[in-house]
Amino acid sequence: MKEAFLYERQEEKKVRCFLCAHYCLIGLDKKGRCRVRQNVNGSLYSLVYGKLIAQHVDPIEKKPLFHFLPGSLSYSIATAGCNFRCRHCQNADIAQMPRDQDRIIGREVAPRAVVAEARASGCLSVSYTYTEPTIFGEYVFDVAELAHREGLKNVAVTNGYLSPEAIARLGPVLDAANVDLKAFSEGFYHDICGAKLAPVLEALKGLRAAGVWLEVTTLLIPGLNDSPAELKELTGWLAAELGPEVPWHVSRFHPTYRLTDRPPTPLESLQQAFEIGLEAGLKHVYLGNVPGRGGETTSCAACGALLIDRWGFSVSKNRLRGGACPDCGRPLAGVF
Repeated sequence: MKEAFLYERQEEKKVRCFLCAHYCLIGLDKKGRCRVRQNVNGSLYSLVYGKLIAQHVDPIEKKPLFHFLPGSLSYSIATAGCNFRCRHCQNADIAQMPRDQDRIIGREVAPRAVVAEARASGCLSVSYTYTEPTIFGEYVFDVAELAHREGLKNVAVTNGYLSPEAIARLGPVLDAANVDLKAFSEGFYHDICGAKLAPVLEALKGLRAAGVWLEVTTLLIPGLNDSPAELKELTGWLAAELGPEVPWHVSRFHPTYRLTDRPPTPLESLQQAFEIGLEAGLKHVYLGNVPGRGGETTSCAACGALLIDRWGFSVSKNRLRGGACPDCGRPLAGVF
């Protein structure tokens, strides 16, 4: 175990955790909602520090990040646990393990070993992904600091439930984040995820203010978050608050975990969301989980020229010149 950061001791040996927007008040010998942070004799400890349950070399496009070092590899790591309880969790076997199975497993890996393996694998970044990186924030911070010293970038793939305190601590060591904006209704967040919408929106603005490159993903679930009215609100908020050049990835849902009573997202719904995003003024809208249907191409926001062509997670053509359109010279928003 490692003593946590971002917590305060309270009376009767309780502790208040400030790492995520749940702000758990944790009694003696109890755990927070994430089930991986425990009050031990009045001090808060991380139960997952350095206990990696997943290590892979991925294309950065898998995060998905389309405007951040396109075509590069990212060393991707995760520990067990999550601060959400999404009924459609795509990695429930590891993300929900501490809650569903009351156990934590993982291989002990020191931060310096992660960075060394990332460099040896030819990766340009380290990604904290697969589960929710916020809940292993202490480990993220230590790995990320070392990664920066070795010239690597840091990426968080997150549900966005970071507290302002966590953004202040982690923001300076993060270079990019894909935030899963799961819906644009409090009802969805409460019923499907066990959380709230408002803190996610505040975190998106906070990460942007901290200088973190942002891309946003929404998984469309039939009948739950795919109404045109809701999508117009969501995309309107993105364009107004994060800017029209923030990339928005609209992904296809497949039944999984505890949400198996819904069909896969119809292609028509994805196309409708794509068009709603463009109508809201977003310049870069992408379709996920449907490779080859033309929703993965990056075009110039000024002249419309093809800049990056993709198939799934693979870049087949990259025409960028110094991060700009070779035809009109307009810079593409992102990190290149």
